[in-house]
Amino acid sequence: MNRSNSGANLPTLRSHNAALVLDLLRVAGERGISRLELAERTGLTPQAVSKITARLRAEGLATEAGHRASTGGKPRTVLRLVPDAGHAVGLHLDRDELTVVLVDLAGTVVASRRTPLDFGAPAGEVVAVAAGEVGAVLGGPAGADAEAESPQPHPFPEQGAGPSAPAASTPGDGGAGGTAPVGGARTVLGIGVAVPGPLDHRGGVLHRVTGFPQWDGYPLQDALAARTGLPVVVDKDTNAAALGLALRADGPGDFAYLHLGTGLGAGLFLGGALHRGARTGAGEFGHQTVALDGPPCGCGGRGCIEALCLAAVAEGDVAEAARVLGTGAANLVGLLDIDRVVLGGRTVGADPDAYVRGVRAVIEERARRDGTGAAVPLVATAGAGRPVAEGAAQLVLAPLFGRVGSGA
Repeated sequence: MNRSNSGANLPTLRSHNAALVLDLLRVAGERGISRLELAERTGLTPQAVSKITARLRAEGLATEAGHRASTGGKPRTVLRLVPDAGHAVGLHLDRDELTVVLVDLAGTVVASRRTPLDFGAPAGEVVAVAAGEVGAVLGGPAGADAEAESPQPHPFPEQGAGPSAPAASTPGDGGAGGTAPVGGARTVLGIGVAVPGPLDHRGGVLHRVTGFPQWDGYPLQDALAARTGLPVVVDKDTNAAALGLALRADGPGDFAYLHLGTGLGAGLFLGGALHRGARTGAGEFGHQTVALDGPPCGCGGRGCIEALCLAAVAEGDVAEAARVLGTGAANLVGLLDIDRVVLGGRTVGADPDAYVRGVRAVIEERARRDGTGAAVPLVATAGAGRPVAEGAAQLVLAPLFGRVGSGA
């Protein structure tokens, strides 16, 4: 992700250094990591690491996880992250469905809900339903990852919120601005919201979503913060999913996440960060024209890859939908020279093998034709809706670990 690999021993960079240490604790998992290893991997002095870990332990973010044999002297004390020291809500607002998850600091889903949604309803009604579902998932018992179905909205507990909410505190600095205790046991750092684009990520304002022009200019971030009393971050559904995938990746590399559900879009992870573009509008993959005199698209254009792909889906022609999607994917690989392509979304999830097979065939044919060598790897994500919601939660958690994308 977009961060340096080493720390700095300056008081003004205490928050940055704490985030580096906290992220290594997150990656280490239950096995934990010693202070010596933390110093070696961050470039910080052992004294600086000791001070940071002491603050993290005092704040309940880190704890001892036993001891590990050393090459000489006494065994090393191992530290680990305390996952339930904080939580984040991930909210995916699709065109016809809402998915909400509650995740801990390790990214583990501890509760989730799914309910039908009419994204074409008045914005205030959609926000009310979203706030109700957030309140419901926060009110569930710990460990209730039950994928509950809820056709009825639930009232959000009163928080005394104003039109905007404070930002979450930085690890190791003390304070708890913008957090909220839930059920007397959980501390919630904020809500990450994933919605169809285009939108202004910085301001949390939606633009003209294809087929839903009434959302153009709507301040979703402020509206949901006012309803819930929690900090809110808004991003495109494809960017949220790409962020979640990047945090789980075994190694670095550029990739494109292509999401085919009720619409078609892309999340781009380039140069170690999410690529949002100068106006945070990058990734409108579905509206590239591939047939100049093709069928009309809801965006107002003609021959968009989204229109062609969804038309094939509506006719039950999965092979054709995969071929069209593969054409766009091959264009993207050729344009950006990325390392891999990841497919996701509800439509892909209904028949992942067919989509992987069809898209891969087009990418491989293009690679042979261009003489560029082996085709890039292609995989499909597991699950239909939750990867986006889980990625939305990471919009809140990632900065805590110093994992911030470009344009944030």
